Amino acid sequence: MTGRDEVGKVRFFMKVVVARAYVRVIGAQREMSWIIGDTLLPFLTVCAYIYVYRAMKAPPEYTGFVVLGGVIMTFWVHMLWSMAMQLFWEKEMGNMARYLMAPLPRPALLLGMALGGIIMASSRAVIIYLACRYVFDIHFHFNEPWLALSVFLVTLAALYGMGMTLSSLFFIAGRGINHGLMAMHEPVFFVAGFYFPVRRLGMLTATAAAAIIPATLGLDALRQTMLNAHDTGLISARLELAILSVMSVVFVWASVLMIRKMEELGRKSGKLVLSEG
Repeated sequence: MTGRDEVGKVRFFMKVVVARAYVRVIGAQREMSWIIGDTLLPFLTVCAYIYVYRAMKAPPEYTGFVVLGGVIMTFWVHMLWSMAMQLFWEKEMGNMARYLMAPLPRPALLLGMALGGIIMASSRAVIIYLACRYVFDIHFHFNEPWLALSVFLVTLAALYGMGMTLSSLFFIAGRGINHGLMAMHEPVFFVAGFYFPVRRLGMLTATAAAAIIPATLGLDALRQTMLNAHDTGLISARLELAILSVMSVVFVWASVLMIRKMEELGRKSGKLVLSEG
């Protein structure tokens, strides 16, 4: 295979990524009610916890913990419903047959979904951050801005890599996964420490959560780099960044394996695009 063929494959891969991301970003702008729901509800939850902490006269940094938790919560919820469940919904709507017949690389399809989802969720997260920053006058300290930015980007990579992997698993699992997702929201918010330092749960519980949920380490590292909350951190922010980097690679690699396995199962059973019921 010549170098020109390789360049052509890369260009085609990137075109698929951009095309799938474009649909998601433009689609979000056309349904303004989604923006209100995805922004207002998490913001109200964050406000409630801020008022609780202030009523209890908790240390000021705890309100900052809640704001960062609300920002990451936006990405977590979006990853579950608009990434992990996407292929299942495409099957239910009858679009999976078109995806499978189209001569395109499946990992590019997943990557485009992830990038489009990150752009969509970022607008909501920025609104929540700015609203809390100026409404409640919460101050952040960017003593290590590049470390904080690196942690944030790698956390997103790990989160959406997890979503890419779960998309194939949820696709195969069937309709019952909806109930599982609804049941796991609040437990995940609790064990991942969205509203308080995860270290307060004890090292055993915190370590178990960090091993499964990338947001746990990402939040802990962001709080250390943006709020100087090193004394409440689980481990050092740089070590958490390294672990998150490994998790992002593992999840992306696993997503490629899972979508290939999904196609293989579909070819054998002939039921990949059939609705249940």
